[in-house]
Amino acid sequence: MPNSGPDFDRERRVAVAAAEEAGGLLRRRFGTAHCVRTKDESGDVQVDLDLAAERLVLGRIQRHFPHDRILSEEAGLLDAAGERTWLVDPLDGSNNVAIGLPAYVVGIGLCLAGAPVMGVVHEPVTGQTWHAVRGHGAHGPSGALPGPAPELPRPGPVVAWTQGYAVRRGDATAVALRAVLDLRCRRVLQLWAPLLGWSLLARGTIDAFVGYRAEGVDLPTGALLAAETGVELRTLSGAPFRPGFAGDHSGRSYVAARGETLAYLLREVGEATRHAG
Repeated sequence: MPNSGPDFDRERRVAVAAAEEAGGLLRRRFGTAHCVRTKDESGDVQVDLDLAAERLVLGRIQRHFPHDRILSEEAGLLDAAGERTWLVDPLDGSNNVAIGLPAYVVGIGLCLAGAPVMGVVHEPVTGQTWHAVRGHGAHGPSGALPGPAPELPRPGPVVAWTQGYAVRRGDATAVALRAVLDLRCRRVLQLWAPLLGWSLLARGTIDAFVGYRAEGVDLPTGALLAAETGVELRTLSGAPFRPGFAGDHSGRSYVAARGETLAYLLREVGEATRHAG
């Protein structure tokens, strides 16, 4: 992908350092995590490590960029003037950590006028970090990330799935989407950590990601990571999808893939959503 536009190098370096420092904390204290509270009737939890990692990340960002707005998973919006908004998910996968499942990441992104321009995802379990800057590609420890292959796998694609916490268990569209994915795909991953799914897609180890009314704080960061590898982002109806953190969650449903896999999934989810409606 050709280089174009600002490289946000200082922002990227600060975000990488913050994510990796928070990741070290999470890794060291993983076995001692305990649930602080259940956030809402969906059952989503907050663990003590959420708060500890968040304090660390917010401190770094505020020290280096004191005039920027920050939207964080736990602290909410720390408002400021200007068009720059940092997105912080200090522990994406809290529900996994609460049950002792080591599948979680730290996510930090930067949006300019609502659009993602820089994103960092760090996985404490492996110590790996992946990052992207708009127009400059996505990279990891071994260099540029390849993204998924455009060809549709013969056994069907491996797809990550996420839905927002506000989606009710019996939501007709969510039920229809999950059913068609289970039927038409080789495997559907429900990771409880969307940024982990985005990193798998950017690395090309899964074929697609489907989201329904997704959470906003981690969506732009993960979507940028995948988009910078050539992944296309579409709405469920096939229109271009622009990942953002603001507004109602009803506008955050998408299919992310390439080539034949994208076309295949758009046909399947399109039929499923028409029948659900």
